[in-house]
Amino acid sequence: MAKNPVRRSQLVAPFGIGAMIVVQGGVGLLTAGLDHWYKREDGTTDVIEDEYIIEEWRLQRLLHVDHFRLPPDYREPWRYDSSTPNIGLTVPFLRFPRWHFCSWCDRLDERPLSERGRPKCPECNRDLYQVPFVSMCEAGHLQDFPWREWVHHQRFPTCDGTLRLKATGSATLSGQKVSCDKCKKERNLSQITTANPDGSTYLSKFLTNDNHDFYCPGHLTWLGEGVQEECTAHLRGSLRSASNVYFAHISSSIYLPRGTHSVPDELINLLSNPPVSTHFNITLGALGGIEIAGNLEKTVENIAKQPQYLPKFENYQKDQILEAARIAFGEQNRENDLEDDDSMMTVEDFRREEYKVIRESIDEELLRIKSANLQDYDPDVTEYFSRIMLVDKLRETRALTGFSRVFATNEQTLSERKAMLRKNQASWNNWLPAYEVYGEGIYFEFDEQRLSEWEQQPKIVSRIQQLDTRYGSVQQNRRLREQEITPRFVLLHTFAHILMNRLTFECGYSSAALKERLYVSSNPAGRMGGVLVYTADGDAEGTMGGLVRMGKQGYIEPVIRRALQDATWCSVDPVCTEIGGSGGQGPDSCNLAACHNCALVPETACEHFNRFLDRVTVVGDIHNPQLGYFKIR
Repeated sequence: MAKNPVRRSQLVAPFGIGAMIVVQGGVGLLTAGLDHWYKREDGTTDVIEDEYIIEEWRLQRLLHVDHFRLPPDYREPWRYDSSTPNIGLTVPFLRFPRWHFCSWCDRLDERPLSERGRPKCPECNRDLYQVPFVSMCEAGHLQDFPWREWVHHQRFPTCDGTLRLKATGSATLSGQKVSCDKCKKERNLSQITTANPDGSTYLSKFLTNDNHDFYCPGHLTWLGEGVQEECTAHLRGSLRSASNVYFAHISSSIYLPRGTHSVPDELINLLSNPPVSTHFNITLGALGGIEIAGNLEKTVENIAKQPQYLPKFENYQKDQILEAARIAFGEQNRENDLEDDDSMMTVEDFRREEYKVIRESIDEELLRIKSANLQDYDPDVTEYFSRIMLVDKLRETRALTGFSRVFATNEQTLSERKAMLRKNQASWNNWLPAYEVYGEGIYFEFDEQRLSEWEQQPKIVSRIQQLDTRYGSVQQNRRLREQEITPRFVLLHTFAHILMNRLTFECGYSSAALKERLYVSSNPAGRMGGVLVYTADGDAEGTMGGLVRMGKQGYIEPVIRRALQDATWCSVDPVCTEIGGSGGQGPDSCNLAACHNCALVPETACEHFNRFLDRVTVVGDIHNPQLGYFKIR
């Protein structure tokens, strides 16, 4: 970390556990599993882990973890005195790929994951460089390319001759050849990255001559040497710099207060966060847990009397502290009773909690929302919305829940994804890496009556059905998760994109700084139709208020008008508008009238990888302007 710094947030994404990174000198590294985070190489135990613990009660409940931890920040020994904790603490990385080649004599040489410095060629004593190829599978496993097996066409080759990787000058993979000095066999790398729609790959099918597929060995390389599990996925070759080698799975939550009219949110947070929460859990556990009557009250009395905590609780009554403890630890106890299963809470349920809070004014330390008076805005804009909220401050927690390779999503459950982050699955080791950001935003809630009438138009229903059918085919071929695609969802998603694109010109934020958060549900028991456009990349004090100001009367109306006007005509129209009826466009062909020139945003800003977009749902097209929810005047 000292010589090769990485931002703390980057250790969650895009360089989280299992990801590859190239550092100074062109050395490729693999972010190691969580087992050795917050540990020193020399084995000393002076690390204070509590310093990095953060709490987010809703996200902990959703992901079934005890807490989250910030990636450690590197503290230069010469900058701090000896009383500063965790000086010199780093995050472990492994050298990967292990196979290296010599640019002078073409020799291939395998080195351990723990290799340091620049290795030398044993023949000519020149520098060795890591090979540009790796192999992986859809289940998320990663390993070195099977050089020896490939050149010998054998599952378990017995020849141990020196291998050489030669470039013949061709720009294709067929121009890369691997040979064996001992048996003189040679084979080029043609089609090693080829895969079929059913998931089978050229590498698995033709690696050997025994007419049997060569399946992935299941190597969990980021967890250390020799760590592997059974796997039946097909192995595929890849350039180590390919964009599909790693997709971080991030879950995020906007902080919602838990306080009541008698118990302030600050008191609940005090009890929920270290060091008080740590002391509280130890004392409560020693007494037998929260299930035994009276133990919670005894624990409250014990903690409140501790000299180090007296200043923290002196302004609160005993009844307040007890009620706060019931809220904080009662919820925790219920979470522990839940099975670790994705079905326990859906994304819709999780978002609905935020939806209920963000629609009302609130003034808390970590969440400040003001309601804008719609009567003050121009009627030609506000007739489409029922509510506009100005979010002056919010806190978002982003946690790494796992990763995938080859495809951005897969069928893995939450527990399966979490299991790939560490080797030790002990119950006391139940945490995930995360970081917190503060920001601001504008919330738009669409008029429900107008929205319901619009989404029932037969032409709109049939148009979105094409998108749903297309994604269903992709989902089956690539084993992706289910996604409900409705006219309401596509409209709100596309509106968020075109508004973000326009706001980047109006308020100075970069295109990657703004993000969307969709609150969508067609459930008759509780419909949702809201969009939060926000930025959360500031420091602990948040951002500077530029986005909130753009949401005020006199500022947001021209922004929306320009955004809608921009959406009526794309620079590649009529192709962009008409291509939806001939196979779609964009990622997985899951967009209709939407391309990089009109509706796409940086993938980090989009919740759905720039899929499920259609400008026609927003403003219609030149032949059918009535298909758009908004009417351009």
